Amino acid sequence: MHKEVQDYIASIPKNRIDRFMSIHNLIKKLYPETIIDMSYRMPTYKIGDGWIALANQKNYISLYTCGASHLDSYKQKYPQQKTGKGCINFRERDEIHYGDLEAVIKHAMEYPKS
Repeated sequence: MHKEVQDYIASIPKNRIDRFMSIHNLIKKLYPETIIDMSYRMPTYKIGDGWIALANQKNYISLYTCGASHLDSYKQKYPQQKTGKGCINFRERDEIHYGDLEAVIKHAMEYPKS
């Protein structure tokens, strides 16, 4: 892992680091060969054309994908979850549904153009 990524992770506040690392570890478990760099000024996990980025924002942890279509089933299942065009924003009070999040990650990594 690049030093910039290590520094970014080290800067995450203590009240958020566990949630960030749980998503980071999920991505690494699914794709141990992923390349992690600081594209988009946040840790970005890449395999071929597929990518996921993970960021510590002011009020939440955000998971960014390479397109809105990757979130369709997740958004239908969890309409109350704050999302953007191609991202999911996890506030401290939000439950993270790791099984369904895994599907989002796989779709983004394996079908980046869809």
